Amino acid sequence: MYGIIATWRMALEGISEGAKMLDQGQTADDALETAIRAVEDFEYYKSVGYGGLPNEEMEVELDAAWMDGDTLSIGAVAAIKDYANPVSIARKLSTEPVNNMLVGAGAEKYAHKNGFERKNMLTERAKIHYYNRKKEVEELELKPYSGHDTVGMVDLDQFGHMCAATSTSGLFMKRAGRVGDSPISGSGFYVDSEVGGASATGLGEDLMKGCVSYEIVRLMKEGFTPQQACEKTVRSLDRKLKERRGKAGDLSLIAMNNKGEWGCATNIEGFSFAVATEKEEPTVYLVKFKEDGSQYFEVASKEWMDNYMRTRTAPLVRK
Repeated sequence: MYGIIATWRMALEGISEGAKMLDQGQTADDALETAIRAVEDFEYYKSVGYGGLPNEEMEVELDAAWMDGDTLSIGAVAAIKDYANPVSIARKLSTEPVNNMLVGAGAEKYAHKNGFERKNMLTERAKIHYYNRKKEVEELELKPYSGHDTVGMVDLDQFGHMCAATSTSGLFMKRAGRVGDSPISGSGFYVDSEVGGASATGLGEDLMKGCVSYEIVRLMKEGFTPQQACEKTVRSLDRKLKERRGKAGDLSLIAMNNKGEWGCATNIEGFSFAVATEKEEPTVYLVKFKEDGSQYFEVASKEWMDNYMRTRTAPLVRK
C-alpha cells in the first residue's frame, strides 16, 4: 500500500509525480521531496518557493521542514532568503546529528556550504502583487496579510516508511523574520511511521496554539481514523480560540495513517487538498459544509480546475 496527501490544489502536479515514484517502489523520502519541489519551482503559486509573496520589506523569506517517520529525524529552515528548494535543505539538515533547525543567515551559510542552488526568489509578478497590495492597504485601509497557503504533505511508501514535509513563503507582507507554524515540529507537521502523519496550513500564529499536527498523530495512535482525528482537532482548537480570544484564524489539516487511509478538516470555506493512493488516481477535493456545520468532500470539477489555473496565471497589471 502507498499514498500521498497534500494541502491545496497547487500540490496536484507534485503529488502526481510522487505517486508515480511510489507506485514504482521508490522511497517515501525521495517521492515527497520531488513532490514538494514541484510546487516550490512553479512561479505562479504565490505562497511557496519561487514567486512566493514577499514580506513588508519586499524580501522573500522561506520556511520549510522535513521529518522522517522511521527515525523521527527532523530538519527545518526558517526565514531563509535567496535559495531555491528550501525543502531539500531541510531534508539535508534532518541527517545532521545536531543543529537541525537553522534560521536566516545561518541557514543560508549552511545551504551555500552544502552546494544548494542560490537563486533570487523574488519574481516580477510577486513585485506587482506587493505594490498593488501596498496601494490597497494605503487607500482602502485593508489588512496587508493575505496569502498563507503552505504546501504540506505526508506520504507512505510500499515498505511502510512515512515522511512529512512543508514549504511556504508565509504571510504576505509579514514582518521581516516572522516565522509561522510550518517549520515547527508538532504544529506544521509531524509523522511517525508506526502511526501516521499530519500537516497544517492556515494562520500559523493560531495553528501553533494547538500543536495540531502532533495532536492528530496522537489521536490516530489512540485508534481514531485520520478523518476523525482531523475533525476532532480542528473543532477543538477552533472552539477554544473563539472562547478564549473571540476569534480563530484559518485552520486546515490533512493526515494519512500507516494504512494509507486519509483525512482532512478545516474551519474555512474554499479549502482544497490533493490525494493519491494505490487505489485512487491523483484527485483534488474541495471541502464543503452542510447547514449543521459538518463537512463533506467533493471532487473538483473540470470547470473549477480550469478556473483555478486560469486565475493564477492571468497577466497582472500594476495599479
